[in-house]
Amino acid sequence: MAQVLLRGTPFQTQGELPALGEPCPDVDFTANDLSDFKISDFQGQRLVLNIFPSIDTPTCALSVRRFNEAAASLENTQVLCISADLPFAQSRFCGAEGLEKVKMASTFRSDAGSQLGVVFIEGPLRGLMSRAVLVLNEQGQVIHAEQVKETAQEPDYDAALAVL
Repeated sequence: MAQVLLRGTPFQTQGELPALGEPCPDVDFTANDLSDFKISDFQGQRLVLNIFPSIDTPTCALSVRRFNEAAASLENTQVLCISADLPFAQSRFCGAEGLEKVKMASTFRSDAGSQLGVVFIEGPLRGLMSRAVLVLNEQGQVIHAEQVKETAQEPDYDAALAVL
């Protein structure tokens, strides 16, 4: 279990992020059109997994905007913005913001958060995912992992993008 903070109060997540050099679990997601997809669907591409509690919070929304901006200049790289929000909410947000470079990924029909080790098991966000970033190489191996210690803070964008 990892311990993360929510506005200074410690809470536990279900597990730990996948280790550097290890393959990322081939987790399932739901797209905005309600189709299903997996990590392995992006074999041969680099992936940035931007994981967060909910698109309807300021820090989560900011991380999606920041990665959308960065994705415009990344070759052979897809950014997946992952939350338990319904695809309808994710689609509404991206449409209103004009975000077209990131792909939203809902976990509402899967246990992706558990497989990635980021589900809060206690506290007010219990059942949602903690803020984390994973970067995968073309073979699906983890080349960067950040479990953001304070959920209300942004991830280290520079560190995530530097490995690409």
